[in-house]
Amino acid sequence: MEQRAAHEQLIVNILGKSSLLALSNITACISKHNCNILDSRHAQYGTDFSLTMIVSGAQAGVTMLEMDLSTLCVLDDLLCMMKRTTGHQKQNIEQVINLAFSGADASGVMHKVTQGLAFCGVSVSAVRQKTYRKEDQNILECKMILTAPKNTDLIAFDTNIKSLLHGMGLHGKLSHKPIEENDEYTESW
Repeated sequence: MEQRAAHEQLIVNILGKSSLLALSNITACISKHNCNILDSRHAQYGTDFSLTMIVSGAQAGVTMLEMDLSTLCVLDDLLCMMKRTTGHQKQNIEQVINLAFSGADASGVMHKVTQGLAFCGVSVSAVRQKTYRKEDQNILECKMILTAPKNTDLIAFDTNIKSLLHGMGLHGKLSHKPIEENDEYTESW
């Protein structure tokens, strides 16, 4: 009876100057060691990029990937951090919530908002925040993209977040929509 090799999982974070070739070189290195990218996020920040991903493969392949990816990143002047992990499962994004709020900036506002979101079982996927001076007061403007499980009571969530924001003197806007993976655009060739 043939035994299937245990798969290892590796979290990879790479930061560096934007380059069209960088992502190609990174994915080629992963493929070379017969590993798969289970999930990834890529973002551009000015002239730099950030790539976070979780990779899976046989123990020997992941070990070789750790060594080769480190070397590749040194040669391409990229910062690379890696950590082994276990138990990653596909995260189904079932509900997307857009939250925007603004008002007087104060120490601890973002902490209180993110803590309130965590208590509601809602994850922060993206944040854009800016502060500026207006009429001798620091003003905070924030936009967030949030994700929530299908069973999240959106009416209760809306009530809780509105109450939290109102209690801090902030005003905002909420919108949400369910995501059905079956409705994704798919094209075959």
